[in-house]
Amino acid sequence: MSRVNPGADVVQREAQAMRRMTESLVEDLSENVPVDQVTSAVGAAHKRFAGTPIREFVPILVERIVRSELADPDPTVRVPAPSVRATVAAPEPVARHEVPGARGRASRRVVVPLSLGAIAVVAAVVAGLVLLPGGAQTPAAAPVAPATVVRGVVGSEKMAFFADERVVRVLADNGIAVEVEPAGSRQIATSVDLDRYDFAFPSSSPAAERIQRARAITAKYTPFSSPIAIATFRPIAELLTAAGVITPGPVASFDMNRYLELAAGGVQWDDLPGNTTYPVAKNILVSTTDPRSSNSAAMYLSIASYVANDHTIVRGATAEAHVLPALSKLFLAQGYTDNSSEGPFNQYLSNGMGPTPLVCIYEAQFVEAAAAGRITPDMVLTYPTPTVLSSHTLVPLTRTGDTIGRLLTDDPELRRLAAEHGFRTGDTAQFSAVAAAHDVPVVADLIDIVDVPAYDTLERLLDGVANSYN
Repeated sequence: MSRVNPGADVVQREAQAMRRMTESLVEDLSENVPVDQVTSAVGAAHKRFAGTPIREFVPILVERIVRSELADPDPTVRVPAPSVRATVAAPEPVARHEVPGARGRASRRVVVPLSLGAIAVVAAVVAGLVLLPGGAQTPAAAPVAPATVVRGVVGSEKMAFFADERVVRVLADNGIAVEVEPAGSRQIATSVDLDRYDFAFPSSSPAAERIQRARAITAKYTPFSSPIAIATFRPIAELLTAAGVITPGPVASFDMNRYLELAAGGVQWDDLPGNTTYPVAKNILVSTTDPRSSNSAAMYLSIASYVANDHTIVRGATAEAHVLPALSKLFLAQGYTDNSSEGPFNQYLSNGMGPTPLVCIYEAQFVEAAAAGRITPDMVLTYPTPTVLSSHTLVPLTRTGDTIGRLLTDDPELRRLAAEHGFRTGDTAQFSAVAAAHDVPVVADLIDIVDVPAYDTLERLLDGVANSYN
């Protein structure tokens, strides 16, 4: 990632996203927090990301900071945003016999910006002190070896997991402080400078495969996964039930074949018979992220391509040419799309069915939002039939990156916490218990799952859709 000034279009898109996010925060917090305090907090949080090269996720991160700060019931103990940068020793490069094919890096000392959790761990170790309420200090029980700071670039839907203080604590117990930055999965695989990181953690196996090919790495870990789902609202679900798209039940399903028929015919919401709840002159379309950069859109494209190809995985130039017009229409008709799966889902949570009556998400996002109390009774989770399982795949780039992969895969507490964030870890009972605890009806055993196209085919389909934007 080169540190360059963002272009005018990026600045404009960020400004629009910041305005929408600020309006949403003001509306959500207005009962307890004055408007000027909200806008001031947004401005202060926004300044913290000045100079950040990747801008797509800034509004999302600003919203999380502001919600966390202003929702604090006792502002007297709020921790101010850190403005320091800690100098730490970079991890040793991976020996080729430990992580086969991994590209080593010369040992060096670097200046690494640390998150609140990482700073807390490193500061406590360096000072040898424990801070108590009121600012009192007491000597630590025993000296602790400095934590190794491990840097990763991850899909944005995993940011909350790595920011969870319980996750930070488990990693600290293993002598590690993880510092992560978000990026779209396709960005991670194509344009991010991976020499800056110890591990790459995109949200799909095709993106991970591309990284492995480019860097001649064979090692990988798939600690958790999440199927693609479609979030909607009860009035919309009732309309689409009458239209034959949604089948209600304990777990609602979304018929992709019927949906593609409506999309291909350009059917609008106000064309649906008896529609008095959402009579708008807009095409019936699922809101997605940008397929040029985001994995969730690529997974959605995989589902649509399978259905459009007569329920057969796309293979070969003829099949690609056959499905591309239908696929392109699904994305072009949406207008502006975010680069991160957090974008459309946060709009769904904050703004209701007006702008986003249907949104493509990861199942994990819905479960995690329910655990945070952000799902209302009129919000409905549906599963497209068929769907795809997005396998979150970690590619280690250094020895310490390999350690993170092993910990996420093998540590029972990290697996439990991943389930609490809505991810499936292979323990079906554990995931189902989390979903049930938050009243989210989920498919316990996924059956109607299709494979994504081969890596090269998926890339050509994505490039074909991207070219249609021009």
